[in-house]
Order: sequence, then C-alpha cells, then structure tokens
Amino acid sequence: MRCGGGAVAVGGGSPSSLFLLPRGFLLLLGACNVLSLEITTSPKVRAFIGEQVLLKCSFKSTSPITESLMVDWTYRPLTGGQIETIFHYQSVPYPTTVGKFKDRISWLGNVARGDASIAIQNPGMSDNGTFICSVKNPPDMYHNIPLTTLVVTERGLSFQLTSAVLLSILVFLPSIFVVVLLLVRMGRKFGVLKEKKKSGCKKSSIEVPEQPERGNCLGKLKTWCLNCVDTDEDDPY
Repeated sequence: MRCGGGAVAVGGGSPSSLFLLPRGFLLLLGACNVLSLEITTSPKVRAFIGEQVLLKCSFKSTSPITESLMVDWTYRPLTGGQIETIFHYQSVPYPTTVGKFKDRISWLGNVARGDASIAIQNPGMSDNGTFICSVKNPPDMYHNIPLTTLVVTERGLSFQLTSAVLLSILVFLPSIFVVVLLLVRMGRKFGVLKEKKKSGCKKSSIEVPEQPERGNCLGKLKTWCLNCVDTDEDDPY
C-alpha cells in the first residue's frame, strides 16, 4: 500500500482473509495518518515591486526533528508551465543557483520551531505565480500540499480603502466642510462691517476718536466753520 496514492494491493486469499481486509485497511490508513506532517502556508501573499516579500511556511511533525529533515520550495509561473525547485534545505540551506530566482532567495526558517519560511529579494511582476512548500521528516514523509499565490504589484496601484480609512473619510470630510463654510461666512461678515465703517461719517460716543476724522467729514466741518465766520461779520451792531 502507498499512502500517497491510496492504493492497496491484495493477493488471492481465502474468504477469511477477505473478511479481515477492511480491518487491515483501516490499520494501514491509521499508520499513514500517524506518519505524516501538517503544513500551513498563506493562501495569498501580496508584495510590492522591489520590496522583500516573506513566504511563510510552518509544519508539525509527529516525529522528532532530525538532520534528515528536508524542505523544498517549488514555483510555477502564473501563466502556467513547468514546476521548478527554487530552494532546498537539509541541515543547511541550498538556494537555487540558476533561473530568475538566482541569488534572490533567503532562508528565514527555523526547523526546530517548525518554521520553513523563505524570503524573495527584489520581487517583480514576473515572479507572480504559485509557490509550494514541501517538508519531509523521516519517517514522516506524507503531507498536505498547500499552495501560496504570490501577487506582485506597484505600490501606487495597490491602494485599497480599508474600513478605518473609509470611516475617517466619512467623519473628517464633513467636519472640514463645515469649518470651511463657517470661516467663509465669518469672513464675509467681517468684510461687510469693515465697509460700513469706512463709508459712515458718524460714530457712536464710545467710538468717537480724540482727533477729527479726515476725508469727507473734515471737509464738511471746514465748510460749516467758514459759513459761521461769514455770518458773524455781516451781523449789524
């Protein structure tokens, strides 16, 4: 029997052996479940052009971690094509030395803590595709196959309205509009009052200045004074 394919090879036998087949089959399935790993990755990772991106991968093994543990990262382009191995680990990291990921893969994992993460330096849009993290820790050899889709975009094109940003816009924009409107109205009222003060000749007793005003009021005062002087000279004794 192979756990990965789920195939069972059964030779000829007596009816009693056929009767025992389901029970033996369940025992073999139980052994496969015990000797297996559970791998967890992020289904989708977003990155920006030229900025380092982290591809997380964690695993749980039913067996103790030994030097036989192996980690493999494979990549398949978004447009399809052949799967290629871009990273291998066994006691020490072995980044790929060929292809477009050459000298751009960094090992950030710690197998003692169940971490098999890597980082890609200077990612580009041509790196978009599917990444697979595979871990084998003999005798645990069988595991799930989680897929990570990498999406690399330009930072300026990746802006999205989050709930916090949207709430801020809905709260602050109306407030700013109201404040601007009040300032405009106050400015208009101040301008009207200023114009009235300039055009008026008389002021209240509180606002009367010690010196006579210039302009029209001063001219009217001079004319009145001249009229008074002329009238006094013409009066008979």
